Amino acid sequence: MKDFTKFVIATALATGMGAAAMAEPVTLKYHNFAPLPANQNAKFAQVWADRVHEQSNGEITVEMYGTMQLGGKPPQLVDQVREGVVDVTWTVAGYSPGRFSKLEVFELPFMAASAEATSQAVMEFAQTTAADQLTDYKVLAVHVHAPGKIHTKETLVKSISDLEGLKMRGPTRVITGMLGELGATPVGMPVPAVAPSLSKGVIDGMVVPWEIMPSFKLHELTKMHTSVAGDRGFYTAVFLFIMNKDAYENMTDEQKAVIDANAGMELAKFAGQSWDAFEAPARKLAEDAGGEFYEMDGAALDEMKVAGEKVVQQWIEQANEKGLDGAALVQEARDLIAKYEAQM
Repeated sequence: MKDFTKFVIATALATGMGAAAMAEPVTLKYHNFAPLPANQNAKFAQVWADRVHEQSNGEITVEMYGTMQLGGKPPQLVDQVREGVVDVTWTVAGYSPGRFSKLEVFELPFMAASAEATSQAVMEFAQTTAADQLTDYKVLAVHVHAPGKIHTKETLVKSISDLEGLKMRGPTRVITGMLGELGATPVGMPVPAVAPSLSKGVIDGMVVPWEIMPSFKLHELTKMHTSVAGDRGFYTAVFLFIMNKDAYENMTDEQKAVIDANAGMELAKFAGQSWDAFEAPARKLAEDAGGEFYEMDGAALDEMKVAGEKVVQQWIEQANEKGLDGAALVQEARDLIAKYEAQM
């Protein structure tokens, strides 16, 4: 938060909005699938909205809508922004399979480090290698969550064999494929569908980071929680914070400068730092709810990594079939994560 605060103060001065004459006010509609008190809304998107409102001397106002209040389903959010139904969203890139295929590389097993390092890595990647897949949007930030964990209702997962036959929710194509390789029965669904699916027995568990669990009371529905040892997480997911291009282009130069000042690498870094910080308080709720915890290491983790490497190789082959250089994308992602990890 401190880094982002310094950033926005400095850039507010650079935009010159304080001395500018009042232009036509702009109202942006922000739409998201989670409740407004959820972290991505209250502690990220709302922070951003407050900053652009303040720095534009009140010219830019953001109306906040959560839980799909404006209609549609979570996978439709990117199209709602592209088509101008709404102006801004924060969503999961993988909810639109195949649309952002290059960004998938960051979701591969045992790729991600901390959210702070990995978010900066994926932001640079989005500005360069994957920029061609984001041309329909004004990109505010691309980032990830802290490494995800395995959560189940009844089975404490200590090895791959414990996943055998469990119906496990995954958020994206890559992650559901990984769960299948590990022996689970993968079930893909957006996070709002997880709680009712757990309650009805449609799934036995899910993979999510700690931070999202309180928003949907998932810590009350799952009691067994597994993490992995080491400096690389089990997986992560890529998030898009994007804006309608016409809404941006129709702004005055001064208003655009405010948006630009609150977009890009510093915003992605702020997101990563925030998502890392969200983990401990959310885990504490699971502890208070009587959860049981396990950290996988040793031979069991080695076995999981072997299975994970199969998923990586399969992804490379699929990327190659699409005309991409899958191995090069994997190496670039690893190199970028290492680069930003070294700067921490």
